[in-house]
Amino acid sequence: MEYQEPKVTSSTLTPLVYSNRVMLKTILESRDGEMGLVGKTVVVGGWVKSSKEVKKEPAPSPPAAADPVPASPGPKESCCVEMLQSRIPFFRTIIRVLGGSASSPAVRQKLESLIPKPPPPSTFFLQINDGSCVSNLQVVIDSARVPVSAGQILPTGTSILAQGVLEEPSAHGKQIIELKVEKLLHVGTVEQDKYVLSRKKLPLNSLRDYSHIRPRTTTVATVARIRSAIDFATHTFLQNHGFLHVQVPIITTTDSEGFSEKFQVTTLLGKPSKKEEQVGVSAAEGVSLETVKAAIKEKSSLVEQLKRSDSNREALVAALQDLRKTNELAQQIEAREKSKPVTAVKPDLVNFNEDFFGRPSYLTVSGRLHLESYACSLGNVYSFGPRFRADKTVSAKHVAEMWTVEAEMAFSQLEDAMKCAEDYFKFLCRWILDNCSEDMKFFSKRIDKSVTHCLEYIISCSYEKISYREAVEILRKVTDKAFETQLQWGVPLTAEHLSYLADEHYRKPITIYDYPKAVKPFYVRLNDDGKTVAAFEMVVPKIGKVITGSQSEERFDMLNTRIKEFDLSRDQYEWYLDLRRHGTVKHSGFSLGFDLMVLLTTGLTDVRDVIPFPRSHGKANN
Repeated sequence: MEYQEPKVTSSTLTPLVYSNRVMLKTILESRDGEMGLVGKTVVVGGWVKSSKEVKKEPAPSPPAAADPVPASPGPKESCCVEMLQSRIPFFRTIIRVLGGSASSPAVRQKLESLIPKPPPPSTFFLQINDGSCVSNLQVVIDSARVPVSAGQILPTGTSILAQGVLEEPSAHGKQIIELKVEKLLHVGTVEQDKYVLSRKKLPLNSLRDYSHIRPRTTTVATVARIRSAIDFATHTFLQNHGFLHVQVPIITTTDSEGFSEKFQVTTLLGKPSKKEEQVGVSAAEGVSLETVKAAIKEKSSLVEQLKRSDSNREALVAALQDLRKTNELAQQIEAREKSKPVTAVKPDLVNFNEDFFGRPSYLTVSGRLHLESYACSLGNVYSFGPRFRADKTVSAKHVAEMWTVEAEMAFSQLEDAMKCAEDYFKFLCRWILDNCSEDMKFFSKRIDKSVTHCLEYIISCSYEKISYREAVEILRKVTDKAFETQLQWGVPLTAEHLSYLADEHYRKPITIYDYPKAVKPFYVRLNDDGKTVAAFEMVVPKIGKVITGSQSEERFDMLNTRIKEFDLSRDQYEWYLDLRRHGTVKHSGFSLGFDLMVLLTTGLTDVRDVIPFPRSHGKANN
């Protein structure tokens, strides 16, 4: 159905400025109550979540009589039945001319057989959602009034834009209010056999392969609203506390930590320089394998379409033969690639002077180094964006691309960063409870019954603060549990260690500080003992490490020594050392794993289910 421009309604409900429709949230979560909206005319849009059709009983045929006086013209919306009935005198006149009485049973039977019988009218009940809230609005369409077929309007995923009147439901049920449609302005149909959500309920791990469609599910849509709320709360808290938002680069030439797995950015692939050597495999000559594989995919799709249609068997046979030949060609190219060498560039022969940036560059692991330069000029600053780690480890708490909130404060020390991080963390939890109550009810009912209680406890309790040394002593005394990694001083605390401390020992959020210098980045300030550094981690039950922070090394000599200890190229960090040469100041900051924060507030267990388009090892579908 073609899109029609909706008319501005006379309702007191305020439509959206840029689409002239009313969000369902303003109807279903109205402060005045839904019943106060009865009688209002509105335009709403959304996608069908579920539907049913109730067929009306056809009206009995009126008894035959003399030709009635033609009725006066009705409204423009007169249905097909009325139009056909208005033509009955015309048919009777024809039969009289042919020689018969219109009132005789035989002639009347012939007459009725000539008049096409329209399908009986139906009432369609649609549950639609526009993503603004958890609840659905029931939309009622009378096909006698609004001409539309069941095949168009009933399938799950169909989009509609409709104008109608809000009314009390005709039948008692969950709905408090429903929309009686007067006019359909747009219908976007779906291909049911290809629409993945047409099937039975899919588990979250299956939906990950359809990241472009899964926001239409209630769970993922609710996660998206929670993400948006935490995003807004982040800016609210930091802006209210005098922080300025600074955009740091995604592409960098420095290793922000000194020991992280990085993604390299280059344009040299496929462009061998003059220094190249034969290292093994050969590119196929002529047609590329990728082109042939793409053709196979298209031809396979054509075969499937022809199989579903019995109208052209010859075309199906021809398509199958074509597909077989294309598969044989692909096998020949693959065999040729394995048998011939190809030129490839060895990493040690890459001339980065010829690369796009003229030197090795990477996707950033952390923005804190760049953020420091602005903190040492503007005071308190923060950044929010994606961070990348080329870590192939499969984990429910880690993917290759994760969003991070980073804050940096001038004239502050470790204790200041720890206090700010705790206040910020509690603020986010309170914001979600205060502003996302309906969404949290959904997660409490469907995902984790204790999630709301957990957030309330996080807000009200005091966080335990222990040193790394104290944490090790506690873990060494554990006798009823065997840890996979043997614990000794100087070894990083694993997720298993942190989980035990937060979930079983303290049973509340904890902050661990003063880590061994070998397990923290080079830029963290060295403590007076010469063994530990001013770093901390906030660990939360069920999730683990959510916030990491530190006081940065402001002393030039100490920082220079640490760069040497990590065997880093000093040339890459000259700009960073400049901050210590010119007006150095004590400063500290922290990083919050934004996706982990969403995981905590929703009660879900895998970070891939709370990231819109997750990227992990071997998975980047779109």
